Amino acid sequence: MSLRILIAPSGFKESLGADEVTECIAAGILRVLPDAKIQKAPLVDGGEGFTKALVAATGGTLHELTVTGPVGQPVRSHFGFLGGTDGKTAVLEMAAAAGLRLVPRHVRDPMVTTTYGVGELIKAALDAGAERLLIGCGDSGTNDGGAGMAQALGVRLLDADGKELGRGGGELAKLERIDMSDRHPRLEQVQIDVACNWHNVLCGAKGVARVFGPQKGASPETVEQMAAALDRYAAIIERDLGLDVGEMPGSGASGGLGTGLHALLGAKLYSRYDIVMQYLEIDSLLQEVDLVITGEGSIDSQTPRGKIPAEVARRAAKFKLPVIALAGTIGKDANLNFEHGIDSFASIVEAPCTLEEAIATAPNLLTNAAERVMRLLLVGQKLNAGSIGTLA
Repeated sequence: MSLRILIAPSGFKESLGADEVTECIAAGILRVLPDAKIQKAPLVDGGEGFTKALVAATGGTLHELTVTGPVGQPVRSHFGFLGGTDGKTAVLEMAAAAGLRLVPRHVRDPMVTTTYGVGELIKAALDAGAERLLIGCGDSGTNDGGAGMAQALGVRLLDADGKELGRGGGELAKLERIDMSDRHPRLEQVQIDVACNWHNVLCGAKGVARVFGPQKGASPETVEQMAAALDRYAAIIERDLGLDVGEMPGSGASGGLGTGLHALLGAKLYSRYDIVMQYLEIDSLLQEVDLVITGEGSIDSQTPRGKIPAEVARRAAKFKLPVIALAGTIGKDANLNFEHGIDSFASIVEAPCTLEEAIATAPNLLTNAAERVMRLLLVGQKLNAGSIGTLA
C-alpha cells in the first residue's frame, strides 16, 4: 500500500514561497517513494503570499500598483478582491508593501522603516469600491506601530509643537496628540478584519520591539529605544482614544501594525488561522493521509507561538498523525516543539554556509533534505518489521 503524505508548509522567509517549498519537498519524497500518494496544501499565515493564496483559492482578481516601500522607495505591490458571493472583499498583506524582504540588509533599521505603503494599499482598495478589507499581518520589516499606515490614510500624529511626526517607529517617542479628523471617510463604511499572530503584543517584556527588533536589525540599545517609543504610543492611544492596547492580543503583530489597524482604523483582530482556514482548509486532507510534512524558515521557541508548523501539528494531533518539520535553521529552544505535536524536525542545511548561500541554493537543499527524511523513514519501517531486532 502506498504511503499517503500531506505536505503543508509555510514559505521560507526571503527565500521560497509556500508553493515552492511544497514542490521541493514533493520532489524529494518521490526520489525515494515514486508511488507515494501526495496531497499538497501550501499554507500562508497572513504574511507573504497571503493575498495571492486567497485570491487563487476563491477565484478572485489581483490588482498591481506601486506604493511607498518600507525604506521610502517605490515598490511594486498588489491587493486583490476575493471571488465568490461574499460581496466586495478586498484582501491585502502588509508584507507586500512593508515586508522584511523589501528592506535591503545593509539598511535595516526598524527605527526608520515605515508602513506608509500599507496605508496606500488600503486607500487603493477603498477607492476600488471595497466594502470589506481582509488584511494579513506577518513577515514585517517595520516597527512603527502602524503609524505610517495611518498617516497615509489621513490620521495626524502630532508632536508637542503640533507638527506632524516623520516616518518610522523612532518618531513615536515624540508623539503628543492624535488627530483623527481628516481620516479617510470611507473607513467609516467598511468592515476591517485582520489576520494576525494572536501571541504578539505591543509592550512589556515580551513586546514586539524586544522579541522581534533584533531580527529587523536593531541593536540592544535600539531595542530599548523602540520599546520606549511604543510605550509612549500606547499611552497616547489610551489617553486620546480610550483604548488599552499595550498587551492586547495581536497588538504587536507586524511591528505593532495590529495596534494601528485596531486603534486608528477600527479593525477587528483575529487569530490568523481563524481567518486563513476559512479559505485554506486542511482538516479534510488530514483524514486521508498517514504522514504530515510541514516546514518554515526557522524552527525555534517562537514556532509554538502561532507559526504554521505548530498549527499544522495541532490539527494533525486530532487524527493521531506523525508530523515532521523541515527548516532552514534550528534555533534556540527548538525542542519545545516536541511538546506541541511536532515529532521530528531537521535542518535542510548540509554543510556550513552563509545565509546568502543557503537562500540561493534553498530549492536543492530542501529537496535533498526531504529525500534524506524519507530514507530514514524506510529504515524505521525495517526496524518496525523486525528485520534487525527490536528497540526497547
